[in-house]
Amino acid sequence: MAKFKIVFQPSGRRGEFDGELTILDAAKSLGVPLESLCGGEGWCGRCKVIVEKGSENLSPLTTEEKKLLSDEELSLNYRLACRAELRGDVVVSVPEVSVARVQVVRKPLLEIPVELKPALKKYYVELPPPTLQDPTGDLERLLKTLEETHGLKNLKVDYPVLKGLSKALRDGEWKATVTVWCGSEIVKVEPGRSERLYGVAIDVGTTTMVGYLLDLTTGKLAAYHSLMNPQVPFGEDVMSRITYVMDNSDGLERLHQKVISGINSITESLAKQAGVSLSDLYEVVLVGNTCMHHLLLKLSPEHLGCSPFPPTLHQPVDVKARELGVRILPSGNLHVLPIEAGFVGADNVGVLIAVEPWKSEEVQLIIDIGTNGEIVLGNKDRILSASCATGPAFEGAHIKYGMRAAPGAIEKVKIDAESLDVEYETIGGEKPRGICGSGIIQVTAEMFKAGVILHTGSFNKQLETPRIRKTSEGYEFVLAWKDETAVGADIAVTQKDIRAIQLAKAAMYAGAKVLMKRFGADHVEQVILAGAFGTYIDKEAAMVIGMFPDCPLEKVSSVGNAAGEGARLALLNLSKREEAKWIAEKVHYVEIAVDPHFQDEFVAAMMFPHQKDSFPHVEHLLPKEES
Repeated sequence: MAKFKIVFQPSGRRGEFDGELTILDAAKSLGVPLESLCGGEGWCGRCKVIVEKGSENLSPLTTEEKKLLSDEELSLNYRLACRAELRGDVVVSVPEVSVARVQVVRKPLLEIPVELKPALKKYYVELPPPTLQDPTGDLERLLKTLEETHGLKNLKVDYPVLKGLSKALRDGEWKATVTVWCGSEIVKVEPGRSERLYGVAIDVGTTTMVGYLLDLTTGKLAAYHSLMNPQVPFGEDVMSRITYVMDNSDGLERLHQKVISGINSITESLAKQAGVSLSDLYEVVLVGNTCMHHLLLKLSPEHLGCSPFPPTLHQPVDVKARELGVRILPSGNLHVLPIEAGFVGADNVGVLIAVEPWKSEEVQLIIDIGTNGEIVLGNKDRILSASCATGPAFEGAHIKYGMRAAPGAIEKVKIDAESLDVEYETIGGEKPRGICGSGIIQVTAEMFKAGVILHTGSFNKQLETPRIRKTSEGYEFVLAWKDETAVGADIAVTQKDIRAIQLAKAAMYAGAKVLMKRFGADHVEQVILAGAFGTYIDKEAAMVIGMFPDCPLEKVSSVGNAAGEGARLALLNLSKREEAKWIAEKVHYVEIAVDPHFQDEFVAAMMFPHQKDSFPHVEHLLPKEES
């Protein structure tokens, strides 16, 4: 088989490859930091490269490239790295706009105080060595000592622990530390005295995964790490991944292995950050939507894709780490919180045990913002939940200059209503490279307030400013001029970007209105924002564009990654696991897609901020002609 050479400039990294593969594949193999928000699926347009030599040695232009690359870019030999296959030797340049940057972890935890009562506990013991007069077996000797000194009875021992038991006891000269899970099973025996005891809480999101390392002896956060869900190349949302499983005989296995690889990347990073061994990680508590839940447990999500959307199970799951290939202590436990329904999963249960709406007198609207948005409405009387497919627009995807929350991402914007001059702030204070999810919400609100876009979301063609221009793809508004940016091009918000935000916010708003009708509430008294960037969203901007119904701004709060917080609480306190089981059974799930009011509510919510609902708490901010 022929070998093809590829050189990446300006880094100079090069390599030889057998057979046909894409430029993106080669970049990954050589460690070239090339952006690919969609994971190589061909829809984000972020992996642009310039072919300096050997353009004839690449596969022909694809439909995706003709759609995502401008005429000017095509004339300059731009290609999408994920679509251009090597057929011979090439030299390519990676423009600044395509250089991948390290994502900033934007899923902070509230770290709600909780009594430290983890599933695992360590016990130090000193055993009498065996003698001719007392040749009792090592296990029986250990069990007797544990009962006499710590009151532990009827303990089981995990088989791999049993295999290493005799050596551990003798290496410690009959002094050992025994780790017990849930007061019932020995999962580790170490020579001498050992105090290291860690657990991991992981939120498996459709787009992003984030993990937190907790010291189970103190309850303190020791490290955190986030990454793009490795399943993204197989589909940007849950339905596309369900379809992939249904259409491919090895689909379930592949998606399962991808999510496990993501979990392992997290555990390895956390252990490295904290300077501990993977064997010091004793338990992982996981949350995720129902599809992610099924895929990580290697349960087919096929039936989640069609009515009545039944999951394989609702109850929580405990499984040995070695059974799923998760890299922690092999005898360690994976605990997956229970799920509510086909599209409201363990992540929402995590949110609920963190926020505890059943203790509230006021009607709370809890919105977990992400690719698979989840909504909860309720108080001490009852709680309703629903799922709405907002898509990845709030994650920065499907936005022309959208990007992850990395250095250089525009996250705050102010547009002068008179001059239309733009002031912005970027993550890290670097020159702008794109717009992150929280940034696009504020940009949209500022454009609406300044009259750049109208009530319908269309551009105001009456304004005369160089920032509004028409391209072959439609109208756009320039946020940052070429000489201000780090990417050698203007950064703009397009009409298509605005439509993507309208679709996402309309789905969320319509879902909330359906729940309000079911609940019998004509208004909400509190709005709680959770999710990937709930903490970073400007609540005033969110209300201006109509992401949720009107509410006093002082009653709108952000709780960060509440799903991850719920996983943390369940890791640190066993009672929270019982609470999770209780609330998963108590919540009433509403299938909003079949609700007769949903479509009308969705259409009305496409407007900024809404076609008919009033917003008295931000009315003074709305354009006069649109209010």
